[in-house]
Amino acid sequence: MTEKTFTITDIEPIDLLGVNNSILKIVEARFPELKVVSRGRTLKLLGDENQIDLFIKKIKLMTTYFLKYNSLTEGDIESILGENGHETVKDSKGDLVIVHANNGKKVIARTHNQRRLVEASFENDMVFSVGPAGTGKTYTAVALAVRALKNKEVRKIILTRPAVEAGENLGFLPGDLKEKLDPYLQPLYDALRDMIPAEKLEDYIENNIVQIAPLAFMRGRTLDNAFVILDEAQNATEGQIKMFLTRMGRNAQFIVNGDPSQVDLPRNQNSGLIKALAVLRDIDGIAIVELDENDVIRHRLVKRIIKAFKQ
Repeated sequence: MTEKTFTITDIEPIDLLGVNNSILKIVEARFPELKVVSRGRTLKLLGDENQIDLFIKKIKLMTTYFLKYNSLTEGDIESILGENGHETVKDSKGDLVIVHANNGKKVIARTHNQRRLVEASFENDMVFSVGPAGTGKTYTAVALAVRALKNKEVRKIILTRPAVEAGENLGFLPGDLKEKLDPYLQPLYDALRDMIPAEKLEDYIENNIVQIAPLAFMRGRTLDNAFVILDEAQNATEGQIKMFLTRMGRNAQFIVNGDPSQVDLPRNQNSGLIKALAVLRDIDGIAIVELDENDVIRHRLVKRIIKAFKQ
């Protein structure tokens, strides 16, 4: 007779064990010879050593599954408890599903060019994603970043964009610097809140696992072990885009999003995105994916508006 304890980490006990231990009871039914006592984050196990080790293995797989998909249904549990439980947790990079968001919602590359963007990010360390508003550039990039974090391919996510729209009026906006800049970073917050539970996202931000900051704050940093997204890159100057791209450190993945047709810079400043697209196009390890009105997934009128302005 062997006794072991297992401590639940990286996940709330209620997410793993269920309300009133409803999930734990399903697992216990598969191990009738084991005695399991649950107290807070600790499981005390008594019985055959091989059975205990298998029980712990299944619990760890369930934890990994929940961290990836934010969901653990009875069907998921039954699959994990089966002989091919490890295959249930494994997520192929070839899948159209980028990541499982809150409540098990699937974030999918819906269009041909969005799929090209996903594939390019798997094959290159730096990807430029360019196209008009509504084509899913930001949302797809954030989904790829969350996926990389969940798969422990990176240690942090860094999201940034130029605060060009604030311009000279920034000082007149109410609040501290964060409150002044947050409106310009709102699309990034919105995408994150779709994919990471609110409490966990707050914890990530507090512990700098998820960092959201204006582009100017990137100066002087070396970005290692990070998935980094520059949004609205058309509003970065040539100097800013060079500064940002040269922040790339070890085991880093960069996605640069922008719409060259919507530059908000003053007339005497050139868009760094346009310059970067011209000079970096043929460099190995850098991919450029162009999206168009056919990738728009907003209201049907958005597609028509983009087409009309293009003509």
